[in-house]
Amino acid sequence: MLMLPAAAQTPAAEGAKPVRVVVLGDSLTAGLGLPASAAFPARLQKALKAKGIETEMGNAGVSGDTASGGRDRLDWSVPQGTDAVILELGANDALRGIDPKITRAALTGILTRLKARGIPVLLCGMRAPPNYGADYAARFNAIFADLAEAFQVPLYPFFLEGVASDPKLNQPDGLHPTAEGVDAIVRNILPAVETFLGTVARQRS
Repeated sequence: MLMLPAAAQTPAAEGAKPVRVVVLGDSLTAGLGLPASAAFPARLQKALKAKGIETEMGNAGVSGDTASGGRDRLDWSVPQGTDAVILELGANDALRGIDPKITRAALTGILTRLKARGIPVLLCGMRAPPNYGADYAARFNAIFADLAEAFQVPLYPFFLEGVASDPKLNQPDGLHPTAEGVDAIVRNILPAVETFLGTVARQRS
């Protein structure tokens, strides 16, 4: 969705100001059980820097947060001057079996308010666990593609792609990635982030 050619993916010319990015999320962003340097935003910033892309990456992850919680703290979690947001919320909604209508409304609220502020968003999808049944999973899983289309924002379909359910990449709770798992997430999402930041940089220029 909204893919760009590789030549268009460099977000800023050399010497340009770093792109100020906030990752708004839950424990998967916060880095529960890991040192701060191993959390997703820190590892993503390092991976981007290795490609010559300078960012100031803010970690606005709160462990245990739902989409509604992220909406309620949006204004202070995403300060003025933010150039872009990576939105990673919904995992706790699915784990708790929260009505998908509530999750959809909360994410809609976040996207609406960020759009009003002129802040581009990369939306990260989440998938429901199987224990609530196929109907719940279908209703929950559809939220992210629907909102990406409605708000015309890029979608990374599943934040935990290649990591979920792999015991070698998750901590003993089976839910939170190890440092190696975070690095796998970063490798997988990096092309989408590069494309996204390329768009952001052109909008800033």
